[in-house]
Amino acid sequence: MAAASSSSASRPLLRRVAALVGGRVRANHRLLSSSSAAAGADRASPSPADPDAVHMTDGCIRRLKELHGKELPGEGKMLRVSVEAGGCSGFQYSFSLDDKKNSDDRVFEKDGVKLVVDDVSYDFVKGATVDYEEELIRSAFVFKYPIDESSYEE
Repeated sequence: MAAASSSSASRPLLRRVAALVGGRVRANHRLLSSSSAAAGADRASPSPADPDAVHMTDGCIRRLKELHGKELPGEGKMLRVSVEAGGCSGFQYSFSLDDKKNSDDRVFEKDGVKLVVDDVSYDFVKGATVDYEEELIRSAFVFKYPIDESSYEE
C-alpha cells in the first residue's frame, strides 16, 4: 500500500521534471542552431515544389483574412504554429495568433498571410500543409502531411 502511494505522489514531480527538461532541450536547441539556418529563416511565398516548406491552403488563407478583418488596422497577426512535448501521442500541436517574430522563427507567406514556426517545431511540420476545416461539431486549423509514395512498394 505504501508503494502505491509513493508512486502516485511522484507523478506530479515527474511531470514537473519532464516539463523542465523539455524546456531546456528547446532552449539548448535554439542556442545550438546554426546562424545559417537563422539567416534563411524569412521565406517569401514557398514554391509548391519546395518539400520542406510549410504550405497553406486557400481555406486557411481565407480564414486568417477573416480573422484579420476583425482586428484594428495595423494589428496584423501571424498564425503561429508550435509543437510541444506531451499529449496522448507524444506531441501537442498548437495554433495561435501572434504579432511578434522571434529570432528563431521561420516565416512563410502566401497571399499576404503569414505563418510563423520556430526552429524546434519546424522539424516536426516541414513539408506539411495547414488547412482550415469546418464541420458540424468543430472548426479548426489542421495539418495535412504528404504521403511519401516512394517508400511504398507494390
